[in-house]
Amino acid sequence: MKKNPEIKPEKSLDCTGLYCPEPLFQTRLQLDTLEENQLLEVLADDPAAEEDIKRLCKRTGNQIIRLEKKGDTIRFLIKKGKQEA
Repeated sequence: MKKNPEIKPEKSLDCTGLYCPEPLFQTRLQLDTLEENQLLEVLADDPAAEEDIKRLCKRTGNQIIRLEKKGDTIRFLIKKGKQEA
């Protein structure tokens, strides 16, 4: 059985070891550097990061297309641009 090809983000941001509000600030800064429809991967291990980044995306009109948890680490794949209805 073939596995889905891995989506390759344009940028990757490792916020592991950083705590609120730093992952949020770093994510916002990186999103601001992307073009519409480009992808940003964010890794974080701060428990507050999940809700903070979800709220940031909702407020800024960006879309979380994948959210994975492995142990204490959360991996976000964020698409810059408007959410599809």
